[in-house]
Amino acid sequence: MVGTEQQTNVIDIHGLTKQYPGSTEWALRGINLSIHEGEFFGLLGPNGSGKTTLISILCGLLSSTQGRITICDHTLSRMRLAHIKQEIGLVPQEMALYPRLTFRENLRFFGRLYGIFGKKLEENVDCCIEIAGLEKYADWLIGKYSGGMKRRANLAVGLVHEPSVLFLDEPTVNVDPQSREVIFKILTKLNAELKTTIIYTTHYLEEAQQLCDRAAIIDHGVVIKIGTPHELITSVPGAKDLREVFLLLTGRELRD
Repeated sequence: MVGTEQQTNVIDIHGLTKQYPGSTEWALRGINLSIHEGEFFGLLGPNGSGKTTLISILCGLLSSTQGRITICDHTLSRMRLAHIKQEIGLVPQEMALYPRLTFRENLRFFGRLYGIFGKKLEENVDCCIEIAGLEKYADWLIGKYSGGMKRRANLAVGLVHEPSVLFLDEPTVNVDPQSREVIFKILTKLNAELKTTIIYTTHYLEEAQQLCDRAAIIDHGVVIKIGTPHELITSVPGAKDLREVFLLLTGRELRD
């Protein structure tokens, strides 16, 4: 994990707002946030808090209402989006895989979408297969994979173009403990050895406490607390862990 002293910011967000057409509510209400290069950063919040909207805007899937975003020294705009997409990888909660293709074929397909061909493509494909630990199953159809194998393959597809910033939306949902541990090891290695900046959303608060250098807790479209897991825990009286911090700050009522 990295410290926060003298860190270069890979993402800078200033005054970011989002109001969906036809809605009287603001999904985001003036987000200001900086994420350091090489940081493992958690975005935490209950359902409807705005974190998915924020991730979608950062990845160019949604436009903001107001605000300024800089990613890898590029100001986020339609004109610069193609450059930014070469720098970022997105691993969505839904499986972004074609079940009638093999894992290797999926990697080749997505690699070509990023303009990678020939020897470089094959090298990247082989590397991603190794990262996922699926060498024995690389030529199996994705439709025959178990849930945990699909999660690992889904993660690897987001790495085929060697992004410097990786967004992960609930990457361990509905997986067995063994697969979850493998995913943890993959992400820790990417962050520690390749210095990949990771932005991580999860409802498993013990994951965030274990993995993240810093985390931001978002609710009702605003950042209500940010810091290292230790700073967050010690800043909230009565909290013994990040789960208790989360519940004390966002409440215990159910969210739809």
